[in-house]
Amino acid sequence: MTEQAATTEAHGHTHADVSGGWLRAAVFGAMDGLVSNTALVAGVGGGGVSSHAIVLTGFAGLISGAISMALGEYTSVKTQNEQLDLEVARERAEMERNPRGEVEELAEMIRSRGVDAALADEVAEQLHRDREAALQLHIVAEIGLSPEDKPSPRTAAVSSLLTFSTGAIFPLLPYLLGLSVLWPALVSGGIGLFVAGALSSRFTPRPWWFAGMRQLLFGAIAAGATYLIGLAIGSAPG
Repeated sequence: MTEQAATTEAHGHTHADVSGGWLRAAVFGAMDGLVSNTALVAGVGGGGVSSHAIVLTGFAGLISGAISMALGEYTSVKTQNEQLDLEVARERAEMERNPRGEVEELAEMIRSRGVDAALADEVAEQLHRDREAALQLHIVAEIGLSPEDKPSPRTAAVSSLLTFSTGAIFPLLPYLLGLSVLWPALVSGGIGLFVAGALSSRFTPRPWWFAGMRQLLFGAIAAGATYLIGLAIGSAPG
């Protein structure tokens, strides 16, 4: 094997994008839509209301939850990015005010990772010849985030909006298909929970069945609690 081929093979792997913002928002949106609307349907169904009232309540929960999720994701990601921009500006100002101290700080960070002191000093000096590259290194080392990999607020908002809506529709499907009893809605919500959990395992080291059963358990706990509350309130004397 040639040296070039060996280098290509050594660097032939890729990594998933864990900083883009869409995956966390999508998974959280889908799970929240499934859990919250399945639990909501279970609660009002346990109260003995009509199927029409359950569908109306379910769609109200879908719409309000999806909008809330989207706005919440947009605001949280936007705030995180603005905070990162502020830290970048502070670090840039510090590099202008105290360049020598920043070089020594970077050298110390390199030494803390096991590099010999003399070599760490030399590397820090070389890296600081490119001020923007040095700034990036300081931000990543001190904050743990890269200014070049900021997640998109719009992407996070749209991802959560769509996946929440998709998850929230599952417990309503039996009613939309003409059924008027509660248990098919709970089964449909449970299937959605298991499938969503299983699909999320593609991005984790967990086996698909474990992730699916874990999410199904979480949903069952929430739905069981709201069903019992609905049952108690529905049977209480007016």
